[in-house]
Amino acid sequence: MRNDHIAARQPRVTALVVAFSLAAMCAAPIHAAPAATDTADKTVVAVQTVRVQRGSIAQPVRTYGIVAASASNLTTVNLRYVARIVQMRVQAGQSVTRGTPLFVVQADPAAVLAATQAKSALTLAQGELARTQSLFDQGLATQSQLATAKKAVDDARQALAAQNEDGVTNGNKTIVAPLDGVVLQVSAAQGDQVQPGAPILQLAGGNGRDARANVVLGVEPSEAVAIHAGDTVTLRGLSTSLAKAAVEGRVVLVGAAVDQQSQLVNVGANVPLGQSAFIPGTRVAADIATRDGMHWIVPRAAVLKDDQGAYVFQITRQNKARRIAVVMQVENGDRYGVEGPIDAAQGLVVSGNYELKDGMAVQVSGGAPR
Repeated sequence: MRNDHIAARQPRVTALVVAFSLAAMCAAPIHAAPAATDTADKTVVAVQTVRVQRGSIAQPVRTYGIVAASASNLTTVNLRYVARIVQMRVQAGQSVTRGTPLFVVQADPAAVLAATQAKSALTLAQGELARTQSLFDQGLATQSQLATAKKAVDDARQALAAQNEDGVTNGNKTIVAPLDGVVLQVSAAQGDQVQPGAPILQLAGGNGRDARANVVLGVEPSEAVAIHAGDTVTLRGLSTSLAKAAVEGRVVLVGAAVDQQSQLVNVGANVPLGQSAFIPGTRVAADIATRDGMHWIVPRAAVLKDDQGAYVFQITRQNKARRIAVVMQVENGDRYGVEGPIDAAQGLVVSGNYELKDGMAVQVSGGAPR
């Protein structure tokens, strides 16, 4: 009977042994998991780096406009007396410098006579004043008579000054350019008789030697608030032939209202165009450098963003990745101007940074920052 009882328990013991063996086999991978984690923590990421430095960087605002379209840059040349055009020395589109002969005129005989009479009137008034003064000193003229003679001299002197200001002369007179620029329009021809104040020709200043705008640009109102007088302007042509030409100037005027026709803010720039191909009427594109300042200049590829903000990675001397939070101040093409605790002696990661975590081991391509 006892042997039968033992024989009956033997299958149960065997079943328990098999169950424990299976449990041990299932538990084996659980104990191996930490080894796999340790291997992952020791992963080395290959990266590429560049050197970083502080420098001046600005945020460009792209605008479009036209050369010599600002009314403040246009000068109308005319005469204050009736005259006849004897000879026209320039034509539309011609570049001139200050003092360049523009045309030759001959004053109307009536204008010459008026100028001559003004000189004679002053001479006569001065003689009358001298005579009256002599009589007054002798007690033969009154104070009122002396005052009247003095007033006559003053009136004659003012009349002559006005004639001299008009520039009336007897014979031919050459009118010269009052500034450097381009002849934009010629309104009179040789032989024409012109009236006082009538436009003879129009000049567009284009040399950049004065403070007037010779380029007018249209800017979105939201971007105009960042533009100030003195900001650098880089001008480029829209045509294929001028696409690679670039000229720099300065902003001299920022409009305080939106143009009702274009719905843009007008910005005036003074650009030294000189003898360049940017002649009046040329349509141009321009980049205005705004928010210019000193920042860390980093490539766009170096900056990453997550829910904590913008950041970059630098490589320590121990070849470990160091995450650095930065604040982007300026965006200029493929570069950013940023602020943050960046170390100029450490390489800045520009490739492979998406795989990095703070403190992760790295292998720098080329062996050192470049």
